[in-house]
Amino acid sequence: MHILVTADTLGGVWTYTRELVTGLVRRGDKVTLVSFGDIPTAAQIRWMDGLANLDYRPTAFKLEWMLDSEADMEASSQYLKALIEESRPDLLHFSQFYYGAIDCDVPRVVVAHSDVVSWWMSVHRQLPPETEWLHWYCQIVTRGLQEATTVVAPSRWMLEQVELHYGKLRSASVIHNGRAPALFNPYISKKETTVTLGRLWDSGKNVSLLLKREMPGPVSIVGCDRHPDLQNHSFVAETIRPNISLEPQQDERQITQTLARAGIYAATSQYEPFGLAPVEAAFSRCAIIASDIPSFRELWEGAAIFFRNNDSDSLAEALESVQRDRGLRLSQGNLALRRARQCYTSDRMVAGYKNLYHKLAPAEALSA
Repeated sequence: MHILVTADTLGGVWTYTRELVTGLVRRGDKVTLVSFGDIPTAAQIRWMDGLANLDYRPTAFKLEWMLDSEADMEASSQYLKALIEESRPDLLHFSQFYYGAIDCDVPRVVVAHSDVVSWWMSVHRQLPPETEWLHWYCQIVTRGLQEATTVVAPSRWMLEQVELHYGKLRSASVIHNGRAPALFNPYISKKETTVTLGRLWDSGKNVSLLLKREMPGPVSIVGCDRHPDLQNHSFVAETIRPNISLEPQQDERQITQTLARAGIYAATSQYEPFGLAPVEAAFSRCAIIASDIPSFRELWEGAAIFFRNNDSDSLAEALESVQRDRGLRLSQGNLALRRARQCYTSDRMVAGYKNLYHKLAPAEALSA
């Protein structure tokens, strides 16, 4: 089967795409991959080495959630239409809503990774203010979802949000995201360090909650501090306590080492349709301390300790409970590792998509 896949290079969608595309190619499928956002670095595309059945087309078109992206979205849509005519894929797998309405007769899967309205509601507890741009955004998201052959979300919560804000879908399913366990090391001795990974400028990730008051033990906050769509907007911490370290964005090898050593992972998000970073921490046998939001409850109930959403005192209490009790810390790490191995592997994710593709693709593609 030949699948055309779209991605962006600015966040977790790129990691998700890596796992999906690698799994598809290794199972004998041909993939044409198109990326948007920024042209990726050499380190970002290193995973493609040796994937012979992959045709990669990087572009720098803006993403639909970016301001003033209307012209870029139309231009990128025309680019995709020409590429579809050229490469003639059997199925289209889009990580952007806009392309669900692309004019072609090929089955279209749209994956709802996240959206602006549900992000705003989770962070601000109210609908976003009406603007001309937001009106355009909601129109194109609704159109892409309604005209897609089927819609996939990484959690039940995210699927519910999509239908709440953009209307009932004619065909939809949940396929959990996944990571390859072999990339992570759960076997080395742990330190008592708490770590979190995330975009420091993103209120949805809410990593600044760790700075609101003194937290027990050493805490490491790792992530990009500069907004990709606002040139002069970066994260500025008002108070850095002696036990807190702010680290720049790390590459995969560095992240693997950081998580392997850490005993605790703080999943502080107010908004998280799925969350690959907690999965990576779980594969590294970190105890998961998670914000009590619906998606984390759905995914980690029984395998994490929860604190009240956006409550720094509750977060400190949860961290204190595992900092002072080594046995609890180890048992929670083992529970997280077991959950990740059972539910959130890349093999499981790819198998889910393969099953979906087989229902949608034409019969001749399946026999090729």
